[in-house]
Amino acid sequence: MIPQNLIEGLRQRYGEPQRHYHTWKHIEALLEQYQRWEEAFHRPGPVLWALYWHDAIYDPRAKDNEELSAQLLVQDARGHLSPEGIQLAARIIRATAGHKVPEGIANEDAEDLALFLDLDLSILGARKEVYDHYEQDIRAEYAFVPSDMYRAGRSALLKDFLGRDRLYLTPQAHAEWDQAARANLERAIRVLELG
Repeated sequence: MIPQNLIEGLRQRYGEPQRHYHTWKHIEALLEQYQRWEEAFHRPGPVLWALYWHDAIYDPRAKDNEELSAQLLVQDARGHLSPEGIQLAARIIRATAGHKVPEGIANEDAEDLALFLDLDLSILGARKEVYDHYEQDIRAEYAFVPSDMYRAGRSALLKDFLGRDRLYLTPQAHAEWDQAARANLERAIRVLELG
């Protein structure tokens, strides 16, 4: 159970003005997915902490959001989660930087981490209108980037995802979202390239 005072602190963070997609709504959407898939997690407790804290620090101009969010979780979770649970939750948050499962992690923890990463990318496989709204929100978060630079950078990022053999790491997420996600990514790349 996560103490209410910590939840309230997070709600304030997720309400910061630079956020358009990475808001409390994103956390609520992930919570819905988490509840659907909760029985698939080996250690659902640390995964839930990671879910709440994974975007707690978010500055679109910064490169260390994931690391700072993991550090905040370590600080906030002391006394509430076991040291092993804190370690897993922080590792999950750090892995969101590249959306890849790191080497040298126990099988069950690797499975939990992979499923969390898939849930975090569930937006890619959302309905067309939901996905398109997501793209608009991401653009709003990067409003400081000139249009040409944004289109080139965003297109490269989406092509990187599209070029992966598997967008989703777990069989269940792959089956549910891969086809829709690839269609969304292809459409978004076309829009970016047309300007």
